[in-house]
Amino acid sequence: MSETAAQETTGEQPFVSHLIELRDRLLRIVLAILILFLGLFAFANDIYHYIATPLMELLPEGQSMVATGVISPFLTPFKLTLVLSFYIAIPYILYQVWGFIAPGLYKHERRMVLPLAASSTALFYIGMAFAYYVVFPLIFAFLTTTAPEGVEVMPDMKDYLDFVLKLFFAFGVAFEVPIATILLVWMGATTPDKLREKRPYVIVGAFVIGMLLTPPDMISQTLLAIPMWILFEAGILFAPLFMPKSDHEQDDTPPDDPKEPEAPPSASTSSSTSPADTTEAEPALTEHEMEAELDRIEKEEDAEERLEREERARKKALKEADNIRLDHYEPPISDRYEPLNEESERMLDEELDMMDGVVDSDPPSESERN
Repeated sequence: MSETAAQETTGEQPFVSHLIELRDRLLRIVLAILILFLGLFAFANDIYHYIATPLMELLPEGQSMVATGVISPFLTPFKLTLVLSFYIAIPYILYQVWGFIAPGLYKHERRMVLPLAASSTALFYIGMAFAYYVVFPLIFAFLTTTAPEGVEVMPDMKDYLDFVLKLFFAFGVAFEVPIATILLVWMGATTPDKLREKRPYVIVGAFVIGMLLTPPDMISQTLLAIPMWILFEAGILFAPLFMPKSDHEQDDTPPDDPKEPEAPPSASTSSSTSPADTTEAEPALTEHEMEAELDRIEKEEDAEERLEREERARKKALKEADNIRLDHYEPPISDRYEPLNEESERMLDEELDMMDGVVDSDPPSESERN
């Protein structure tokens, strides 16, 4: 049981270490957001006033925003400051995510992730700025003029914050379209040519996404859909720079002509290989000469085959002889016994004859023995 427990502990140790590292990085992210929040909370009301400026400047004279909830004057700026702290900490959050996944990436993937992370962060901030400086004035100018006669426009500060945070997030994510396009091409899921073919569907999809992410008015929907389409075109423009190397080489090299084109024959080469010159340099053989040449080639081939067979037979015989020596090897008898007399020498000769396979048909007589 102790060995099994040790093996389980050893197998789970890498996973536990990853969990510990993930916990540490999450704590750093939370700590960074908390520090930013504590630094910005003293200016919470000023931050909310800055965010509400696009609407407050367009309200009719004598009208302003209201707070219908009891704790809205405190809770709404608090929520805005907390969300703003998260948005400001996005670069640090991405850095912590990068530090966690970087050991599992290849070298070329590491070179790609850093620029994509930096550009995605910049595009997210650009989308938020576009929403604040371009979209908000147009939307609020339209909404404040559509109120029926006798209705005072006095938006609730909590509803206004929910509205602008939704638009901030929608435009921030929409401006990530070039990054999504580049990633799809980089992973090999599609190609720039295929994306160009699907341009009509992308335009329709941009307006559908604009309808879902923005309030129910044509201005915000159009102001979100058009930038998404333009950014999609920008992604197609830069996507070939991030295509996989193998796919790029396959596009550059036509499959029907993988070899280099041969150089055209020169005039001297063509003249030297003309039929007339060939006939003069090498006259045609007669039938008898051709048969003699074929016989000579066959004899040479037969001689080569015979030599190969002899060589194979010689190697086989040597191998068999080596096996026989190994099977019948015995140390010399002279090394095993004392100096031999006549009788011992006779017995030794008989033993050697038996080892060599020589057997006399008649046993020696007594006179021969003596």
